[in-house]
Amino acid sequence: MPTEVRDTSEFFDQLTNELLALRVLAQQRFRPLSPEVLNRRPSPGRWSVGQCLEHLNIVGGHYLPEIAARINKAMAQGSKPAPTARHGFVGRKFIEAMRAPASQRSYSSPERYAPTGTRLPRTVTEVFSRQLDELLRLVLLARQVNANAVRIPNPLIPLLYFRLTDQLEFLIVHIQRHVAQAEAVLQSLPVINAAKTAS
Repeated sequence: MPTEVRDTSEFFDQLTNELLALRVLAQQRFRPLSPEVLNRRPSPGRWSVGQCLEHLNIVGGHYLPEIAARINKAMAQGSKPAPTARHGFVGRKFIEAMRAPASQRSYSSPERYAPTGTRLPRTVTEVFSRQLDELLRLVLLARQVNANAVRIPNPLIPLLYFRLTDQLEFLIVHIQRHVAQAEAVLQSLPVINAAKTAS
């Protein structure tokens, strides 16, 4: 099956716009939350807003340094951007699976990426915002190399390498999924509790 092909500039513009929208949402919806609201779980088996963000922070902590190192190596080797952004078959399947609504398809998070606790400090929101900024920076740098040729290793599946195009889009779709989950948690809380934000 042939890989999906898109104009490189349009592809990275889309990723940038999606990250900017996430950044605004994080600033407006998550950073003002009090520790009480941040850690309120809608039910024993579901994550709090803080746990959703902590999960994303842990995943970002694994992937973002590796992506930065791979891009820097490509730049040092003189890599130049390609006119089109291509997606691998496996990478595309992973992205499509992650785009499926949580109501239709749920996943169990690997233990190494699971939230670290149930009483998380408000700094979890600050770390999340900083990681969005770092991902924006990496998307900007990725425009300067052949993102089709840069390969990112998967820490969970040995010998599986995603194209940089796939890895960046997958991370953003993954963030969108868990941000939507966090938003659903906020909406499920009683209005009087959800309204208690830090002064």
